[in-house]
Amino acid sequence: MATEPSASSPSPASVRRVVLASFLGTMIEWYDFFLYITATALVFNKLFFPTMDARTGTLTAFATNAVGFFARPIGGVVFGHFGDRLGRKSMLVTTLVLMGTATCLIGLLPTYDSIGIAAPILLVVLRFVQGFGVGGEWGGAVLMAVEHGHQRRRGFYASWVQAGVPAGMILANGVFSLFARLPEEQFLAWGWRVPFLVGIVLLAISMFIRLRVMETPLFAAQHTPETPQSLPIWEVIRDYPRNVLLAMGARFGENASYYVITAFVLTYATKTLNLPRPMILQAVMLGCVFQFFAIPLFGWISDLWGRRSIYMAGTVLMALFAWPFFLLVDTKSPLWITVAVSVGLVIHSAMYAPQAAFFAELFGTRVRYSGASFGYQLASPLAGGIAPLVAAALLHWSDNNPWSVAAYMAGMCAITWVAVFLAEETHLKEMADAPASPPDH
Repeated sequence: MATEPSASSPSPASVRRVVLASFLGTMIEWYDFFLYITATALVFNKLFFPTMDARTGTLTAFATNAVGFFARPIGGVVFGHFGDRLGRKSMLVTTLVLMGTATCLIGLLPTYDSIGIAAPILLVVLRFVQGFGVGGEWGGAVLMAVEHGHQRRRGFYASWVQAGVPAGMILANGVFSLFARLPEEQFLAWGWRVPFLVGIVLLAISMFIRLRVMETPLFAAQHTPETPQSLPIWEVIRDYPRNVLLAMGARFGENASYYVITAFVLTYATKTLNLPRPMILQAVMLGCVFQFFAIPLFGWISDLWGRRSIYMAGTVLMALFAWPFFLLVDTKSPLWITVAVSVGLVIHSAMYAPQAAFFAELFGTRVRYSGASFGYQLASPLAGGIAPLVAAALLHWSDNNPWSVAAYMAGMCAITWVAVFLAEETHLKEMADAPASPPDH
């Protein structure tokens, strides 16, 4: 039986360099993505939708945030296609440029008071570009780690790509928190722009990192001049429809709960509970620190016990914790709010950590970039993308009672539990031997 990755397996030191590069690049790209989410909760309703009342402006700002999530499946399909045809590395560099450029332009964007309706329109366009870029980034970064790694450590290696997400959140919230301490007038005038403009420096750093990594051995071994040319996304839809749907369902509870805990909580705490911005940003940032360490731990455990058992346990715990989460936030205590966010993000890690390797293992090498990206990103607009918007609407419908939002989180987790239960266990799968089509095709 073939070993992984291939006959020309990279050295452990080489694998560590690739994992580090994937982690750092993902951290920087998610820094860009999370800046927008944080600014949506705290700034954009005032600067880009000032003619609306506070509640409508907040809902509209969250709707523009959702545009980025609807762009993610498109980015996943486009970059997945070229990633399966041309290679993983080149797509990672391209997505990085898109994300960094869009982020810097948001920082330079005139507000509604300067150019009127053109301001929110341009904001939506740039958010779409961000979503398009990050939609293609995730699959490539995961495959760089998974397809370089050894079978027994795939979950651990891929989990470091996932750990780039809380690292990006820590960086985004940390930088934003510094400027959120400015007087309100200065913060709205120029302070909120600086974190976006910092993206140009991070872009240069990440470009240097990603240009130095090699193509994955699995792709290089399977992609030869004699390889038949095809349309990868069509092969995915034709040969792996069940796996795409299960991957999509597996994201509902994970993705929705994450954005309620990290994005909606900013609006709920500052608008409904009248708590100060810096306090909530610090709580989210500290929670992300705990999550940063929890993700590799759960990734390592998934290599020992399997992806499904860890994933389903996290789903059940998140559904049960949804109500205590809001009880703790409603105390208005900085300590208990930090505990609520931290516990929620650690539980979320049990779902998120095994997810990267799990999704990659569901597809053959020829279509893995397209399949993993499509299944992962297809759920983004229906789960995370609209989660803050749905949560805000439910809060209004229930007369500011957060229990309706908790019920929403539990319902999304139920969908995820069923999807993961119906999926196959994959942690012992030989990816190097995976056929282009599933065995029963």
